[in-house]
Amino acid sequence: MSKTQQELLARKSSLLARGISNATPVFIKEARGATIIDLDGKEYIDFYGGIGAVNAGHCPPPVVEAVREQAGKLLHSCFMVAMYEPYLDLAEKLIQISPGGFDKRALFVNSGAECVENAVKIARSYTRRPGIVSFECGFHGRTLMTMTLTSKVKPYKFGFGPFAPEVYKLPSAYCYRCYYRSTYPGCGMHCLEQFERMFAAEVAPETVAAVIIEPVQGEGGFIVPPPEFLPGIQKICEKYGIVFIADEVQTGFGRTGKMFACEHWGVEPDLMTVAKAIASGMPLSGVVGRAEIMNAPDPGHLGGTYGGNPVCCAAGLATIAYMEQEKLVERSAQIGERVRGRMRQMQEKYPLIGDVRGLGAMNAIELVKDRDTKEPAKEQAAAISRYCLENGVITLSAGIFSNCIRTLMPLVITDEQLEKGLGVLEEAVASVSGER
Repeated sequence: MSKTQQELLARKSSLLARGISNATPVFIKEARGATIIDLDGKEYIDFYGGIGAVNAGHCPPPVVEAVREQAGKLLHSCFMVAMYEPYLDLAEKLIQISPGGFDKRALFVNSGAECVENAVKIARSYTRRPGIVSFECGFHGRTLMTMTLTSKVKPYKFGFGPFAPEVYKLPSAYCYRCYYRSTYPGCGMHCLEQFERMFAAEVAPETVAAVIIEPVQGEGGFIVPPPEFLPGIQKICEKYGIVFIADEVQTGFGRTGKMFACEHWGVEPDLMTVAKAIASGMPLSGVVGRAEIMNAPDPGHLGGTYGGNPVCCAAGLATIAYMEQEKLVERSAQIGERVRGRMRQMQEKYPLIGDVRGLGAMNAIELVKDRDTKEPAKEQAAAISRYCLENGVITLSAGIFSNCIRTLMPLVITDEQLEKGLGVLEEAVASVSGER
C-alpha cells in the first residue's frame, strides 16, 4: 500500500466515526465494468458489486450520460412540492416490470432501509394492524424498525436497543442448518407449520399487518428456500388477510437470473421493496405493489425531501434500459451456472466447504471446520477474503456466523475476468485449507 493510501486511512481514523468500518483498505481511483483501480494503480476484479448495487457494472456509459444530462437540468426540487416527469417515467417502468398483473402503484425514497420502513407503514395503514413477522437470517436495514426486523446481533443490533415493538420472528428455511434438525424434502416443511404455532402462542393473526422476507436471504448467507416455502407463505398471508412483502433490495434487477427473484417461484407479492441496483448505485429505492394497499395512506402521509430525486430517477431509467438492451438478466443466469459449477468442484476437493448455494449470479460457499458438526469457520472465511484481496479480487463474507463467502460480481463481467476471479477464489480456499 502506498504512502498516499496509508495517509488517507489515517485521515479516515481522525475524521470519521469509529462505527464506520471497511472490509478492505482500498481507496478507489476509478471503476469500470467489473474492475476497480485503486490509487496505486492496482486493478481488482470486483466480486462484490457495491454489495449488489452495480449489477449493470461500474459507470455504465448510458447511465453516466443520463446522470450528466439530468444534472444540467434539475438537481433537486422535492417531488412533493414541484414535480418532474422522470419520477413518473420510472414509476411506470417499475410497475411494468414488477411481478403481478394487477393494478399497481409505486413510490420512491432513498435507501433500502427507507423503502422497507415505508412498506411497513403502508401495510399497517391498510390493515389497521400493528404486527410484523420477519425471519431469522434476514437483513432489512439499520434504522430502528429495519434493525428490529434484521436477525444478526453483531454488528447490526448489539447495544442499539430497545427495539421496535410488535415484531415477531420465525426460523427461516435454512435447509443446511435446519432449525428443526430435519432434512428436505422429507421434513414436512416445519418452517411453514411454525406459523400456526406462533399464531397460537405469540400473536393472533388478526393483529398481524405483514410478513416480510427476502426471497433469497442476503446478509444471512445467500439462503435459497425450497420451492414450497415462498408460495406457502403467500397462502398463509392470503388466509389471514396479511400483507406479503418481498424485500428485493438485494435480489432485484437481474441478480438471481430473473428481473426479480420472486419470479422463480411464481410469487406475486402484495408489496415489493427495491433499491441497490435500480439506479447503478445512485441513492434510490422504492415500494411497488397492489394499488389498493399502496393507496391506503392519505396524502401527505408518505414522502421525504430527497425521495425520487430527479437525477436518481434518470439513472434508474437508464439502468433498466441498459440491462434490457444488454440482456443482463440472461447473462446473470449464465454467470450463475458457471460460478456454482466451479464452487461445487471446489466443494468436492476441499472439506472446508460445507455447502454451495445460490440463484443466478447470487452465490455463496459456507465454510465449516467439520462437515459433520458444521462448526462455522469464521476465521477461515476472513482469511480467504484477505487472500483474494491480496491477489486482485474483492470478495465479502456473509452469514449469521460470518462464515460464508458470497459473490455479487457485476453482470457485465467478461468470461475472462470471471474465470480469473474464480481461479483466485479457489487458490484462496486451497491455501486456507492447507493444501497449497
